[in-house]
Amino acid sequence: MIATAVLARLLTPHEFGVYAILSAQTAVASAAFQEFGGANYLIQKPILTERDVRTAFTVTLLLSLAFAAALFASRDAVATFFDNGGMRVGIAVFCLCFLLSPFAITLSALLRREMRFDVLARSNVAATVVNVGATVILALNGFSFMAPIWGVVVGNLFLIASLWLSCPRLGIFRPSFTGYREVLRFGSCSSAVVVVNVFYQAFPQFILGRLHGFDAAGLFARSMSISQLYDRLVVQILNPVIMPAMSAQSRAGGDLGRIYLSSIEMITAIQWPILLYVTLMAQPLIEIWLGATWLQTVPLVQCLCLAALSLFAACLTYPTLVAAGKVRDTLVSSLISLPPSILIVALAAPHGAQAVAASSLVTCPLQAIVAISFIAYRLNIRAPDILRHLIKSAFVAVCSVVGPLLIAGHMVAGDRGLDLVALLAAGTTAFVGWLSALFFVSHPLADQIRQFAPRVSSLWREFDFTVSRDARPENLAP
Repeated sequence: MIATAVLARLLTPHEFGVYAILSAQTAVASAAFQEFGGANYLIQKPILTERDVRTAFTVTLLLSLAFAAALFASRDAVATFFDNGGMRVGIAVFCLCFLLSPFAITLSALLRREMRFDVLARSNVAATVVNVGATVILALNGFSFMAPIWGVVVGNLFLIASLWLSCPRLGIFRPSFTGYREVLRFGSCSSAVVVVNVFYQAFPQFILGRLHGFDAAGLFARSMSISQLYDRLVVQILNPVIMPAMSAQSRAGGDLGRIYLSSIEMITAIQWPILLYVTLMAQPLIEIWLGATWLQTVPLVQCLCLAALSLFAACLTYPTLVAAGKVRDTLVSSLISLPPSILIVALAAPHGAQAVAASSLVTCPLQAIVAISFIAYRLNIRAPDILRHLIKSAFVAVCSVVGPLLIAGHMVAGDRGLDLVALLAAGTTAFVGWLSALFFVSHPLADQIRQFAPRVSSLWREFDFTVSRDARPENLAP
């Protein structure tokens, strides 16, 4: 989030648009090979041997080399299509990430399977800091859209080194083709799912960049990143845990239906209030966070946040179906909902970024309905069961936005713009309303807070005691 604020002031919408299109293109290509022997295959396999890991790594590496070569060969065509010669160099540098990804994917998957999230957390945080530091330094030195690209390469190199020091297993990188058919069989379906979804996410940037220029692509890409504030704060924390946790529950014979329902109840109690708050406070949030240059994104962010309310179970769909042994359902559901969604985006694109953002009010609910229907069928969940687990969260979300609504209404009625004071006041009232509503309706999340509070208090007392003891005169250095 800090990096976003800094880079928003160092890169123009045009420069960010070039980077966004290059990043989207490589994301689609990398998604195609990462699922062949990638993290999900290694995590879900009931019994995993070193030979399995070596085979998965070998398949991933060979495919990454093939896609890197294809992407490198296409750099002239892409640069000509978007009429930007600088994209040739950007694509060439991005190809380096393809060569590094198999190593990071394999090491991360093994650590996730072993539930060693402390190691992953330290490595990811350190790599992110290195990535951001390199990007900012290069942007300050005039590297333009190439700054974040080189930052990704440097960050990936550091991540691999950090993961390997925590998990020094050189043997897993020896080539092996034993059991490669199983890897390809799982990967073919899983890869198709990821490619379709990544292409759908990247499609608006491609078509806006082509029809309306890099500024439009940059504004829409930035709007997407702002509307995904909840994903940054919560989903990115949960994602490494959800897949191995679901798979472990499935192997232990757990009730996936009950787990799914309780999960959406917990997720919506956090997601919906955050999305509604960002919708109401988009203008001051963007102006303070990113600067006045990006105020054109306000209506786009508001549409995207409202549309995202329907995607409350999105992060659970793939892990749940894979854990249930129905990975093919993930592909079928994507093929049902995403082609119509892409068509709707294509019809909206000629009318600009605002129309594309508004189209998400139709496409997101469509995707949610299809995905939830598949899960409900496989896990024997009825619609009333889902609604019953959402009622309390809906009440909590409404209570959380009462304060922000009153503050925004008062500021507008007084012909005053929303500023930092209004943003903080709205945030405070939103938090008070949210917390009060959680306990009022006895939401399951309130029970988690009750259990967590004594731990925080205990840690604080321990910290306070340590500081006080170290501050005694006899413990101070001369």
